[in-house]
Amino acid sequence: MSDTMQIFDRAVKRRHRQRAASQAAEYDFLRAAVADRLLDRLEDIRRTFPLALVQGCDTVWLQGRLQGRGGIETLVSLDAMSADAPLHVVGDEEFLPFAGQRFDLVIALLNLHWVNDLPGALIQIQRALKPDGLFLGAMLGGATLSELRQAWLAAESELEGGASPRVSPMAETLDGAALLQRAGFALPVADSEVIHVTYADAFRLMRDLRGMGETNATLGRRKTFTRRATLLRMAEIYQQRFPAEDGRIAAGFEVITLTGWSPHDSQQKPLRPGMAANRLAAALDTVEYPLGGRPGPKD
Repeated sequence: MSDTMQIFDRAVKRRHRQRAASQAAEYDFLRAAVADRLLDRLEDIRRTFPLALVQGCDTVWLQGRLQGRGGIETLVSLDAMSADAPLHVVGDEEFLPFAGQRFDLVIALLNLHWVNDLPGALIQIQRALKPDGLFLGAMLGGATLSELRQAWLAAESELEGGASPRVSPMAETLDGAALLQRAGFALPVADSEVIHVTYADAFRLMRDLRGMGETNATLGRRKTFTRRATLLRMAEIYQQRFPAEDGRIAAGFEVITLTGWSPHDSQQKPLRPGMAANRLAAALDTVEYPLGGRPGPKD
């Protein structure tokens, strides 16, 4: 970790989670929606997972949503928060306390966008998986809360002559598959969707973020109180630029879903160049030209 760029204050993030724990059920809509999407994907995979690990929640919470779905037989959970749940480990996803090749499935639920060493965290997940084990993760992506980011930037630039980081930096979808491949996963896939939400105003949005434990924890965040005039101006700009129906405001949460498999000899592998049995031109019913060639006027 000494060689890793430090972006987030992990101690502050733990405090945010602890502060939000007592009222987590009231602000659980995003995590619940993402969990259901991951479990829908898991149901499409026709196999059982004798031992699974979930990061970002406790076993009791996820078992309530599983209800026999997904082929999971035994579930272990890991989170920075303690929980009154069986098979729950209090730990850090940047330092997994498990032996190699231990799990058949690892699920990461909205926790990886707060790690400083995302490639290292993925490498540890890959090592914790048995051969042909599955990793299924979801994290917030770079388009998340772009509306709030723009409103803060405009308000601070206008009233204070500069801007401070108000919304955490997050990975882009295109980075996902490359990170999985770098971590040693086979058949890596990354895709994203934006979950659209409306709020009465920017203050209600920020209250929800606080309730979810998703407020700013960057090391470069502003440490002093925000000026009242700047806060009010931010809310005004937000309302003007991103209105929704009935006088509300729009907000978007981009969710990047990562899927990868621990390598195994039984998995499909790409053919070496020149080994294809059929030509793409034949499948497309078109004419094939040599590399660098240009069709003539009659072609």
